[in-house]
Amino acid sequence: MSKNINWRLCSAALPVMMALAAMTAPAKAQDAKFLIGVVEQQLSNPFFARLQQSAVDEARKKGLDTMTAASNAAGDSDTQIAAIENMINRGVKGIVLDPASPFALRNVVKKARDAGIIVITTNTSLAPETAADASYETDNLAAGELIGKWAKARLGAADARVALLDYDLSDKTSKARHDGFLKGFGLTEGAPAIAGTALTQANVETGQSAMENLLAAHPDINVVYTINEPTAQGAFLPIRKMKKEVVLTSIDGSCSGVKSVADGAIGATVMQFPANMGKLAVDAIITAVSGGAKPQGVNNSGTVLITDHPVAGIASRDTAWGLKNCWGE
Repeated sequence: MSKNINWRLCSAALPVMMALAAMTAPAKAQDAKFLIGVVEQQLSNPFFARLQQSAVDEARKKGLDTMTAASNAAGDSDTQIAAIENMINRGVKGIVLDPASPFALRNVVKKARDAGIIVITTNTSLAPETAADASYETDNLAAGELIGKWAKARLGAADARVALLDYDLSDKTSKARHDGFLKGFGLTEGAPAIAGTALTQANVETGQSAMENLLAAHPDINVVYTINEPTAQGAFLPIRKMKKEVVLTSIDGSCSGVKSVADGAIGATVMQFPANMGKLAVDAIITAVSGGAKPQGVNNSGTVLITDHPVAGIASRDTAWGLKNCWGE
């Protein structure tokens, strides 16, 4: 084979190769930039607002555009369905969805996925969970178990008289937290140690009234589980009025709730992380759209026990850490 090189031929080919490269580079750059939809629940709730903002911030950080929408009220699936239809028409490559209903959005999510769009739910899943590509959410069963274990340890050798202040137990999150607390504390439904239960609207007002009624009927209550921190803040008012020593627990990790732990109103809470949910969902979409592995399954976005009364064998963080990492006002 001749070792002589036709430099004239190579020189002639070089401008053509450079022109092809110039045409290809912008095309690749354009392909790398795509649109992500973020569909949230009502943004008056600071948890949902934080989740949406984290998704938008992560997309912008990666150089991507977003279009956003949110339901107008609890359970408002119609607004979310219309938003997803619009996003499909706009050609989004992925959708981060916090579903207002586990059932009502299945058909429109299927339509999006059939169009090649990656759909990831956050905060809660569709039913079945496989209706979306994946989910990033709090492991609420684990959160309940964690706070139940802490409450049991904090109570010590005293006989337990437990009150459970729930939300609608047909709700997935409420049921998981309830079941987790019982498991962590070492109780079963109807156990003699359960002094009483009440359904609340997960707010201060119904937390207060439910606790007043339970204490009137069972003044020996010494442990209280609450579905969330507003419920716990309401429950604390009659407890304080009666000057009772009660192990009061909750789950959420809002800044208001962590401050109640710091002030001594709530003994401990379990923090969840809406910012993680939004960020992880966007990152998973980017990976999949870029040719990497598609996300799948239900993925825990993290839980941390927050208390200024740590107990041996249970990992926790104090309220100083909690106030630096909480969400909401």
